[in-house]
Amino acid sequence: MDTAPRSGCAINAAVEVLGDPWAMLVLRDIMFGNRRHFRELVAGSEEGIATNILASRLKQLVAAGLLTRDDAGRGQRAAYSLTEAGIQVLPVMVALGNWGLAHRQGERRLRVRAELLRDGGPELVAAMIDELRELHLGVPRPDPGAPRASDQLRAAYEAALLDNASR
Repeated sequence: MDTAPRSGCAINAAVEVLGDPWAMLVLRDIMFGNRRHFRELVAGSEEGIATNILASRLKQLVAAGLLTRDDAGRGQRAAYSLTEAGIQVLPVMVALGNWGLAHRQGERRLRVRAELLRDGGPELVAAMIDELRELHLGVPRPDPGAPRASDQLRAAYEAALLDNASR
């Protein structure tokens, strides 16, 4: 980032980058929704992020080294990718999701992924990190034949949608 941190505290340094709710939600949507383009992030925002806020947060996340922006050619859309630092936010997301599950109410369809990550434990989180590395950094997964963590998360979400629809 362009500004000096308020202190040398590691928690402060993390909060200065990750403490903004919109920044965390943008990272969530890139990680779990594979939304890599501006319009996808706007259209898929459950929380209704405004375009000016999204543009600002994307710039901040690129400046902080959590995302890269692939410059688009004429007539193409710019794509955002997670860096290794961005991928390493996944365990923080899982911890936040666990706290939210334990202490906040919410819709089943929006909680199911956090439940699956909680219940899948470190192995599922590690598999998701491997998959994000493959998708964003081009690093092959250690076990390419293993089921994709994202497929498990997507299936759980779709099952919850069907369950809600049948009620």
